[in-house]
Amino acid sequence: MIDKKHKHQYDSNGKPVCCSLEEKIDAKSPPPLLKAEHSEDDGHDHSHDQTHSHSLDGWKAYLPAIISFILLIAGIILDYFDVTFFKEWIRVVWYGVAYIPVGFPVIKEAISALSKGEVFTEFFLMSIATIGAFAIGEYPEGVAVMLFYAVGELFQSAAVRRAKDNIKALLDVRPKIASVFRNDSLVEVNPNTVNVGESIQVKVGEKVPLDGVLLSEKASLNTAALTGESKPQSILQNENVLAGSINMEGVIEIKTTKLFNDSSVAKILELVQNATSKKAKTELLIRRLAKVYTPIVFYLAIAVCFLPYFFVEDYVFQDWLYRALIFLVISCPCALVISIPLGYFGGLGAASKNGILFKGATYMDKLKEVNTMVMDKTGTVTKGVFKISQIKTFGKWTEESLVPLLLAIESKSTHPIAKAIMEYQSGVPVKEATEIKEIAGKGLTGLVEGKNVVVGNHKLMQQFNINTPYEIEEIVESNVLIGVDGEFAGFVTIADEIKEDAKETIEAFKRAGINYIMMLSGDKNSITQKVATVLGISIAKGGLLPEDKLNEVELLKEDSKKTVAFIGDGINDAPVLAASDVGIAMGAMGSDVAIETADVIIQTDQPSKVVTGIKIAKSTQRIIWQNIFFAFGIKIIVLILGAGGLATMWEAVFADVGVALLAILNAVRLQRMDWE
Repeated sequence: MIDKKHKHQYDSNGKPVCCSLEEKIDAKSPPPLLKAEHSEDDGHDHSHDQTHSHSLDGWKAYLPAIISFILLIAGIILDYFDVTFFKEWIRVVWYGVAYIPVGFPVIKEAISALSKGEVFTEFFLMSIATIGAFAIGEYPEGVAVMLFYAVGELFQSAAVRRAKDNIKALLDVRPKIASVFRNDSLVEVNPNTVNVGESIQVKVGEKVPLDGVLLSEKASLNTAALTGESKPQSILQNENVLAGSINMEGVIEIKTTKLFNDSSVAKILELVQNATSKKAKTELLIRRLAKVYTPIVFYLAIAVCFLPYFFVEDYVFQDWLYRALIFLVISCPCALVISIPLGYFGGLGAASKNGILFKGATYMDKLKEVNTMVMDKTGTVTKGVFKISQIKTFGKWTEESLVPLLLAIESKSTHPIAKAIMEYQSGVPVKEATEIKEIAGKGLTGLVEGKNVVVGNHKLMQQFNINTPYEIEEIVESNVLIGVDGEFAGFVTIADEIKEDAKETIEAFKRAGINYIMMLSGDKNSITQKVATVLGISIAKGGLLPEDKLNEVELLKEDSKKTVAFIGDGINDAPVLAASDVGIAMGAMGSDVAIETADVIIQTDQPSKVVTGIKIAKSTQRIIWQNIFFAFGIKIIVLILGAGGLATMWEAVFADVGVALLAILNAVRLQRMDWE
């Protein structure tokens, strides 16, 4: 863990050069979204295996606002009934206590900003306006305005905290234990301590901790998260094995060729860390508005107080100070600080109901500007699940007569493709197969009802001198060939099925004005091109490594007119998700790394939800601008009346609260809109 006093050192590209990979990723963790949140270092330790949110638990974040609200309502009731004891200093203290829970953090922020030379912030205006309300005796207004502000901030942050803690979750991807052979025994150690050339063991379902070469005869590895390859790889002895791959069958042994921090997964994490450092930090809209609005209002209030001295004969300082304070109360950006966060919150809530999680209002703004859509293939527009797409028989064989023989042989295999074949007729009794032999890297042979059945790839057919038709060579998908009694009987094509709404999504992108659509995949280029053709995507590239995908997106981003979104789901997509203007991850089946790195999560794994997200983002922005224009319009009118002495404090309160309520009602409309 990095000490709080430690100062990171960076190179010319903004990359930390002073810490380990874990510390670098920690250094790139986003800052807390609310002051209520705490950092990893705030006075307590966490075990590496513990996963939890680093924000205050649930209602505790709302406790200050709840306390202020209860005291405010109680005070208003006591005022209304003119309770005898609720007078003078007791009344001041009561509202002062109600103000402190929500007012103190804002005043503290204002003072902190002032110490840095940032005078005109919304914290400053909120502090001056509410303190001014207290100065003229309008205590309930002072508390109410600050309470509205605090609640607005909390509402916006609530949706954000649900979605993201920090990028350190990336470290969970890398195995924390390696089983290594030392002194003629198997011991479990930290992968960081394993040297190049040592032998490690990986059990079924475990992740390979370090890069190496296979010592075992064969292995079936799921590398989808690393390469995007939809089909599990069959690795033979002495072939390379990548860290992060999942062992699908049997216990295997590997000789390490790289150190832990040089492994494939570590490189991907490094890419994520670097790409994240390039992502621009967009200020919230309210902050940008406050930079203009706050100084104007503040100086106008000063002018209202002092300028009349030079033009009014019977100038009374107390009267004009009162008008200036009323001016500040009216000008308090209450409607803005509520309606803008609530507008975003309404959009975030509507998106959540539709299975879309935005990790902040900034990304909602950015998504509506997207004009270039780049996407992964496996798990994004395809289901990432093997299914039989075609069965073709030859000679005397029919599907009804051949499939039972195929099932009998494949029932003896644990290979993922065999499982897909077995699911084709699940529930149907399987014939008995005997004398099963597995030929490494080629397939299986056996006897079924006295027939010699050979099931596997083209190399297996050649080994048994079984001639195969030319058309098989033109099939781009994975296929399983079947030979019976020395003759070719047929083949089964296994394909990664395209999602039902994928084609519709591409068409919807084009209707939305996103005309540049590109597919990048680690899968075979032939498969990638076929899927792209089916979906109507004109630009597609396959056989790409994570860094290749990143380079493609970086090239697109060089065009300042392009706002690039990337949709993906695997570990290999994480660097691109981080580097793109908007990273969109498939959440249901996507890797933890992709989900943590992305800006938008599609919980249902339906690509069409991206279109829904764009619609919600555009409607949210429209509602917010309606609120901004409405709030400014009403306030300008009442400000003029207040400066002229035609508006009292009660009218100011009515204008301020009324505008806020109308803005809230407008924002709530987002929750009721139909996005389909």
